[in-house]
Amino acid sequence: MECTALESLLEMGFPQGRAEKALALTGNQGIEQAMDWLMEHENDPDVDEPYVPPQGHVLGTEEPPEGCTPETMEARADLVAEGSAEGDDKHPLTEEEKREQTKRMMELIAQKQREREEREKRETIEREKQRRKQGQELSMIRQKLQEDEMKKMAEERRREKMEEKLAKQRVREKIERDKAERAKKVGEQQWLDGIQAPHDDPCHCHPLSQGFGGGSSSQAPDEPVQMTLVPSSPSQEPPTKREYDQCRIQVRLLDGTSLTQTFKAKEQLAAVRLYVELNSKDGGEPFHLLTSFPRRIFTDEDMEKPLQELGLVPSAVLIVAKKCNS
Repeated sequence: MECTALESLLEMGFPQGRAEKALALTGNQGIEQAMDWLMEHENDPDVDEPYVPPQGHVLGTEEPPEGCTPETMEARADLVAEGSAEGDDKHPLTEEEKREQTKRMMELIAQKQREREEREKRETIEREKQRRKQGQELSMIRQKLQEDEMKKMAEERRREKMEEKLAKQRVREKIERDKAERAKKVGEQQWLDGIQAPHDDPCHCHPLSQGFGGGSSSQAPDEPVQMTLVPSSPSQEPPTKREYDQCRIQVRLLDGTSLTQTFKAKEQLAAVRLYVELNSKDGGEPFHLLTSFPRRIFTDEDMEKPLQELGLVPSAVLIVAKKCNS
């Protein structure tokens, strides 16, 4: 049986060294086991090395081939013994029988090859599925991290804008409170002036207003009245300089646009500068305020002076100019 199996493997095209090694490592249990071993180990780097039997080998103590159970070994031993018995009774194989056996073995090899290719294909598909699954998980993790980072940045920008808005709102409220306090003081002063005005009117204390009231009816009543009203006529009063309570300011910005706002005459120039900073779109660059005619550049000390003291009442045109870093 051993010689027949070796010859069959050689006729199939296997190298003699590999065939002998396969038969030896499978315990000379037949062509199928040897072919299985050759198919499984055809890519091993040491497949063509000669087989070296283990030292101290004792008959009946060899280890069973890998993957074989004692029941399988016993069944294979029975088949080998049966084949050997049949081989003793049979004549040597004819050429036709050898070709038939070779054909059957080749079909078996092709079947084993297809099974192995299918198994490898399934394993490759499974590995590809695992790789894609891991790639998708990594992509999802990366995407989630990016989304969290974008949400964090958006929240930070929203918080900064809210703080800036609240700061501007506080400045506006302070300006409105200051304006309201100034308007209240001006109103109180005007009310006091209105109360004191009748006592200073010469019409109430002129002696003619009483002297002609008790005269006889033969005198013309209109003439004394006209004489008493002449001193109080506005056309007869000496001209006085008009006082303005408000100041209309037009500011020309760097981009060519202009802002127009009305301020109290007693407000400081710093209120105009703050108004320009809050409503300008020039990016918050430092700037000067100046007038074109007569040309005057207002300094930091001028910011504390009222508008009427700077000669900007009742109206004026201011120009915004970039402040030099030097």
